[in-house]
Amino acid sequence: MTDQPRRRLVLASQSPARLNLLRQAGLDPEVIVSGFDEDAVAAPTPAELALALAEAKASVVAARPEVKGALVIGCDSVLDLDGEALGKPADAEEAVGRWKAMRGRAGTLQTGHCVWDTAEGRYASGTASTVVRFGEPTDAEITAYVASGEPLQVAGAFTLDGRSAPFIDGIDGDHGNVIGISLPLVRRLLGQLGVSITELWTPPE
Repeated sequence: MTDQPRRRLVLASQSPARLNLLRQAGLDPEVIVSGFDEDAVAAPTPAELALALAEAKASVVAARPEVKGALVIGCDSVLDLDGEALGKPADAEEAVGRWKAMRGRAGTLQTGHCVWDTAEGRYASGTASTVVRFGEPTDAEITAYVASGEPLQVAGAFTLDGRSAPFIDGIDGDHGNVIGISLPLVRRLLGQLGVSITELWTPPE
């Protein structure tokens, strides 16, 4: 009895954090960035916006002839603060204002996930939600953090696996979702497509 070859896995995201989480979970995806214009999508709620963006990014990459037969994962994250969807801040000034508005409060990080099976021509999608409780960094700490450049690269202007970690008091939910991808949700979406995540693991060295 011969082992079936592992399915090709493609991550439709340029996020190093997402790629790292997938690799830590035993997966080895290729990265193909969608180049999708995020401003072209609108939705009634932050959760629906995150899902629509994830579906759009995955669909764009899944439609490319060179990925035929692959499994494509698309994700997009926004912070829901008072019903407003907050993505990456446009500049340092916006990042400072964002942190001053967030400190001492809680928001919900919404990450849309979409998995396309290009061999079967179908997909499964869903949104993972994690409550984030922000600490109370001082104005000087916020200024220093924004000067590092990190908050300009991430949704909500913060991340759990970087310099802002000391400014986050805690979360309720999946920590991977806040970093960029919910591995439990990915497993469930793959299952809906008839794929076990263990089939995608890289062999042990």
